[in-house]
Amino acid sequence: MISLKAWRQSLTVPQFTLVTGALVIAVGTLVLASPLCSSDEVGLWQALFTVTSAITVTGLSIIDVSRDLTAFGQVTLAGLIITGGLGLMAITTFLQGYVQGRSGLRHRLDKGRALDDFGVGGIGPTFNSILVTGLCVMGLGTLVLYGFGFTDIANPLERFWASLFHCISAYNNAGFGLWGDNLVRYRDNPVVNGVIAAMIVVGGIGWRVINDLWSNRASLLQLRGLNLPRNSLRQVSLRQFSFQSFKLRRLSLHSRLVLRSTVLLIGVGALGLLFTEQFASGGVIEDLQWWQRLQVTLFQSISARTAGFNTVPLSIQTFSDAGLLLLIVLMFIGASPGGTGGGIKTTTFAVLMGATRSTLEGRDEVIIQRRQIPDTVVLRAVGVTLASALFVILMTLLLGLGPTASGEPTRTSFSFLEKLFTCMSAFGTVGLDLGVTAQLNRWGQLVLMVGMFVGRLGILLLLSAIYGSRPPSRVGYPREELFI
Repeated sequence: MISLKAWRQSLTVPQFTLVTGALVIAVGTLVLASPLCSSDEVGLWQALFTVTSAITVTGLSIIDVSRDLTAFGQVTLAGLIITGGLGLMAITTFLQGYVQGRSGLRHRLDKGRALDDFGVGGIGPTFNSILVTGLCVMGLGTLVLYGFGFTDIANPLERFWASLFHCISAYNNAGFGLWGDNLVRYRDNPVVNGVIAAMIVVGGIGWRVINDLWSNRASLLQLRGLNLPRNSLRQVSLRQFSFQSFKLRRLSLHSRLVLRSTVLLIGVGALGLLFTEQFASGGVIEDLQWWQRLQVTLFQSISARTAGFNTVPLSIQTFSDAGLLLLIVLMFIGASPGGTGGGIKTTTFAVLMGATRSTLEGRDEVIIQRRQIPDTVVLRAVGVTLASALFVILMTLLLGLGPTASGEPTRTSFSFLEKLFTCMSAFGTVGLDLGVTAQLNRWGQLVLMVGMFVGRLGILLLLSAIYGSRPPSRVGYPREELFI
């Protein structure tokens, strides 16, 4: 008993986070596998995979949510998604304070900063604002979808639940849908596409950016250089009016990088998919009109960065290899720090691009928007990217060990691209599926579950939990040049 107490007291923040995540998944599995939540076809294994996918806000599924889960089971699934997207770190923080008996304000703030350093969203005193913001955004999206989106659903209660569930899933970047075809039936519905995409973006950019935008809302859009009265804006000619008249003022470098990276990745992803699938013979957008093609590629570009919704059938037959490779890159980059998505994060990608540009320019320091980035941040970005890439490669290797198909479907094996895509989808907590997940055997699904868990909590947190926290070394070493 004494040794157990000593073990609990010695757990670090990353180690306790891993234990808490596993505990929440275990409890959720028992609840979801009960007859109150699911049918007889959902056993412990199916419940474990579904709960892991929900807690890690991934969206990969081996069950049919509308058919295999009862109404209470669907509500439970929505609660698990909110727990994984917004509340897991809060549970970790307060549970650690209760178990270890150190719940002082300073200690709780230190834990919040520690979780924040690992990119999983530290909370400290900000959890209430995060939760309130999330509830307001999801509530607004629910009202819009109910009134203008899911109008084909006649039953008011079913329409309300469909609107609420998909807003919860979209804002938390989970990708779970109530129907087997996800959102394919609403491919041409601009309201559904717009609301879901907006939820994904707002949830993915993170609470820091939202708070920064709200705090500086009065100075975000101010006309510069026109010297005109406020009431004479209508008299401004298009020649005088330009994008340069608008400037994001007072926003932190983090917020500016997140916003610009998000817009850039969405635009490049949409145009890239439009280009690759335009020339794909028999592709998914071949028979669509131009506005439908633009809507589909724009939605998939947004969804690929950790959301997991799809408005067109997604398989190796419907998408070109080039298009799937582009989706893999978007999934690897993922959302932003403090958001509800996974991946290496947009800021990590921005720092790597800044380091590359500084190298090409012959600089000894990384400069981004007239600000010097600390070497520790650059090293962290390199470490996250390299460790994440190696982990996905390891997952793909493990998924390729022997036959991984369950044997029940007609297919008995999967291509390398399908395995890599599925592993990247799991690690990036995306949830896009080429029809592989449900056909994997237990070994393959176990690999995906571990990948989802690690991808949600972060590769740095996993490594820190394994190796523990070490004080910085005071030993200095001589420098020596190395040829690269």
